[in-house]
Amino acid sequence: MKGMETDDLVKSQLLQKAAQQRQEIESEMHELTDRTEKVLTNALIIGGALALYFLVRGFASSKKKKARKGKAKAKSTETDVAEENEVYEESGPSRILSQIGTAVASQATVLLLDLAKEKLMEFLHAQAQKKANENS
Repeated sequence: MKGMETDDLVKSQLLQKAAQQRQEIESEMHELTDRTEKVLTNALIIGGALALYFLVRGFASSKKKKARKGKAKAKSTETDVAEENEVYEESGPSRILSQIGTAVASQATVLLLDLAKEKLMEFLHAQAQKKANENS
């Protein structure tokens, strides 16, 4: 008899510990979910700001090029030759590398934003399913 009571006591203690650990894990999951949500929100904001920066930078540089070309046509032929040399120097290897770097950064930003969007959608879908399961 005493052995059965001891077994029941040990079993109830283990069940209590399991329930307590389950609650701790659930609270940690909620904390982790909140932190992940904040990180994703910050990543989306930063990614959006970078994308906007690169877009504005791209439009601003294309306007400057058009303005330079317009000025070059208005000046005399001597000045045209000098201006063409400047334009040629600006389009040298360093300018090309700069443009390539800008294009790569833009593509990376778009890729990261797309990935962040997918992950955010998965996260929100999982949260909606979790709430639906809790309500059921």
